[in-house]
Amino acid sequence: METKAPVLLNAVPPYGHVIASEKWRNTSLIQSLKGGGVKILFETELGVADFHLPNKSCILYVSECDIIAANSYKRKLVRYRNANSSFQQLVLVENTRLSEQYFSAVQKFVVFDLGLTLLPVSGQTEASQLITQMVHGNRRENPFRRTSSSRLLDPAVLTLVQQVPGVGRVKALALLQRFSSIQQLCNAAPVELEPVVGQAAAQQIHSFFHKPTAART
Repeated sequence: METKAPVLLNAVPPYGHVIASEKWRNTSLIQSLKGGGVKILFETELGVADFHLPNKSCILYVSECDIIAANSYKRKLVRYRNANSSFQQLVLVENTRLSEQYFSAVQKFVVFDLGLTLLPVSGQTEASQLITQMVHGNRRENPFRRTSSSRLLDPAVLTLVQQVPGVGRVKALALLQRFSSIQQLCNAAPVELEPVVGQAAAQQIHSFFHKPTAART
């Protein structure tokens, strides 16, 4: 059962809990989190972030509707990046059939222009699975920062890496053994990727995270 308690903007929830912005209360994402055994603390004064996690990560969620309607999501992302937070800032972005034509522009803005970590999700169900995986991670650590290869091979993280074009399961496993975080993989140069996956795949991976878009909307 969810609880309501006053929290500060940099408050870290207890292990097994998520602090969620009040606006998410009646969403399928929250219901899925509860189904995964995550306890929810709702808060009206969470700032720009949508969720705080016990591993000192915060999440901003950019939905398909935000992208298609250009619903001021860029201004919100800038405010999120500029927030005085000690948390690692993650951005979950819905990459769907309707939003995919805009995705590369969003990706460039988040990763290249703002220097944030972008994690594509197909919708709220996949987002809840990812958040649940992070919340239930051992020792309350951030699975995207760990150096332990056994933790980097968690299914949720592996699935995310396999969404990069040209990366299958074998290459994803190799990449996660070589790079200690998703952020490092995002920032890796082709020359760093080539020894792991080969020249062609290295270029595809680098383009996925850094390719400038020819046109902006």
